[in-house]
Amino acid sequence: MDNANMKLTLKVWRQKDAKTAGKFETYKAENISPDMSFLEMLDIVNESLTHGGQEPIYFDHDCREGICGMCSLYINGNPHGPKRAITTCQLHMRSFHDGETITIEPWRAAPFPVVKDLAVDRSAFDRIQQAGGYISINTGGVPDANAIPIPKIIADEAFNSATCIGCGACVAACKNASAMLFVSAKVSQLGMLPQGQPERYRRVQTMVTQMDEEGFGNCTNTGACEAECPKEISLTNISRMNNDFLSAKLFRQEEVHEIKHEGA
Repeated sequence: MDNANMKLTLKVWRQKDAKTAGKFETYKAENISPDMSFLEMLDIVNESLTHGGQEPIYFDHDCREGICGMCSLYINGNPHGPKRAITTCQLHMRSFHDGETITIEPWRAAPFPVVKDLAVDRSAFDRIQQAGGYISINTGGVPDANAIPIPKIIADEAFNSATCIGCGACVAACKNASAMLFVSAKVSQLGMLPQGQPERYRRVQTMVTQMDEEGFGNCTNTGACEAECPKEISLTNISRMNNDFLSAKLFRQEEVHEIKHEGA
């Protein structure tokens, strides 16, 4: 591969805030090493803008190690860019060609209002978590690791679900802006383990209800969420959540029937 530095054209979405109309602005990115990360490239562009007396491009970032999910950008029509199973901060400029035009946008979803430029407010995810993504049962002291036998297949599934970083790529990829993959992962990581059983059905009801209240759309069943997820969260979680949600409804109906029968 040619390691010569690259010249690129960037079409970047600039928007003052959620209430102000935005538009694309064109910038040149020059002397870009193929070994740079995408965020390092943006750092160089921002440094050039600052030196020129212009306002730098606003974008989210934190760990830059693929852990936090903050670096959420829509790049050339793909959440986190053209590579699979990585976040934007793990995307390197060798994934692009010298002279290429790169279009960079924020997540496009009503529940994720634009804060500024490329950054969006994803606190809707926080509110969904607060609605039921926890265990409030007093379990006492920490037991030995082998005190509660858990089948390996179940432990692995719970762990895989727990790898979700809440970046919102699933929402950005879905034409209905559905958050089903995110919510189902958070439901599964607790509901599959013994400690999460006492609140299993209440959890799925409250989290799904909060998801709907936030304005996320319905699942499209296209699989775009799984395809674009940097942690490759499986669609199986959505099936599991739907099953638990239906079970919660049925259990609730049985409880109401028993109460009425006892009062007769």
